[in-house]
Amino acid sequence: METTAIVLAAGKGTRMKSAVPKVLHEVCGVPMVEHVRRAVVAAGATRVIVVVSPDTEAPIRECLQASPVEYAIQADPQGTGHAAAQALPLLAGHGGDVLVVCGDTPLINPETLRTLLQVRRDADVAVVTATFEPDDPSAYGRVVRQGDDALAIIEHADATEAQRKELTEVNSAVYAFEVQALRDAIPHLKPSAKGEIYLTDTVGWLYNDGRGSKAAGPFAENEFMGVNDRWSLAEAGRIMRLQILERLAREGVTIVDPASTYVEADVTAEPDAMIHPMTVIEGRTTLGAGCQVGPSSWIKDSVIGPRARVFMSHVDQAMIGEGSRCGPFANLRPGTVLETQVKVGNFVEVKNAVLSQQVSVSHLTYIGDASVGPRTNIGAGTITCNYDGFKKSRTTIGADAFVGSNSTLVAPVNIANRAMIAAGSVVTRDVPEGALAVGRGRQENKEEWADRWRRLQQGSGDEAETSTP
Repeated sequence: METTAIVLAAGKGTRMKSAVPKVLHEVCGVPMVEHVRRAVVAAGATRVIVVVSPDTEAPIRECLQASPVEYAIQADPQGTGHAAAQALPLLAGHGGDVLVVCGDTPLINPETLRTLLQVRRDADVAVVTATFEPDDPSAYGRVVRQGDDALAIIEHADATEAQRKELTEVNSAVYAFEVQALRDAIPHLKPSAKGEIYLTDTVGWLYNDGRGSKAAGPFAENEFMGVNDRWSLAEAGRIMRLQILERLAREGVTIVDPASTYVEADVTAEPDAMIHPMTVIEGRTTLGAGCQVGPSSWIKDSVIGPRARVFMSHVDQAMIGEGSRCGPFANLRPGTVLETQVKVGNFVEVKNAVLSQQVSVSHLTYIGDASVGPRTNIGAGTITCNYDGFKKSRTTIGADAFVGSNSTLVAPVNIANRAMIAAGSVVTRDVPEGALAVGRGRQENKEEWADRWRRLQQGSGDEAETSTP
């Protein structure tokens, strides 16, 4: 059976106080509307229609451009019923089910949506609404039940004191409709005192029309949390982070301190990976089996190989191979590839470079736009001079080479296999295989010069002191 999802995302979100549309604010690295899109697709939706406003259409389209999404425009915000009505022309010729969800509910669980669909199909009713029981129900419409039947949804302002005390189950604004039932119900909705048309009124109308309406739940309150301001955005992030960390832990990942660990939604990890405190892992990062990251590390869109170690380091769009070690205070920038058993130590920066297996760059080094062959050692203080003020050039260092400390490699330059660079050299020409390159001034020792200089300075100081009035 075909399932279409309508995602309501036309709200202005004025309480966010932002130039960014509300549903594009991120929770754990993913825009809220994308979280909702993923949830409805995971629940079985084969079509997704996003209702947007004229002001939000372009940025939302850009955000979801990689996904097969259709759009309906709500030019004038007149409530959730009016928003859903804008999607009806796109349902012409389609049957099956319609899920209606809000684009600012990033915590919605696909399993809950699947339950709504299954209840609707099994009971063969027009609509099923999801419910929950909040600590404070005053901000929600109360669900009037008779068994599993949902007779109506009464807004708090319209409820009697008795109903407010007795009815603790509230509407979530998440629904599963039969397509034709939604088409038939919306034209019968009447504006509220505020002039808005509410989708909640479809439940009572369809029940009174004899088509049947059910309430499913109560489900967990967190699932239906709507994000309306920056504080609720932060709260949604806190809840989702704990969900992510719990999932990883149950999949075999050690989280040393969940309270100080920040992992985004698209991060994946294999069993026996370990995340130490004060670590932030963002984007589509992958942690290999047995690797350890942190403490105090920031990693984004990177691949950390099995049994690799990253601590107190910055890793951005890099690949760290099996058994390699990075840190402390290393900076791996985009395009960095560390193959197996590579060592990158303290205060080393690597950018757009490949370090082959067993390369050692232990400290105080910059390697940019370069490739380094297996088992090569790069001494402290070495830099590749890759930029001449107009363009970037590459440095190529072969296998089993040795670059002495404080060397300057001026690109473009090639250092062949087994070559050695003397400490303190400035290398501007290619170095052949097995050769020693010395690119520095020749040392000259002047006998007794230092002693004579000290005596001269001491004598000058005495004269200066005696001549002072």
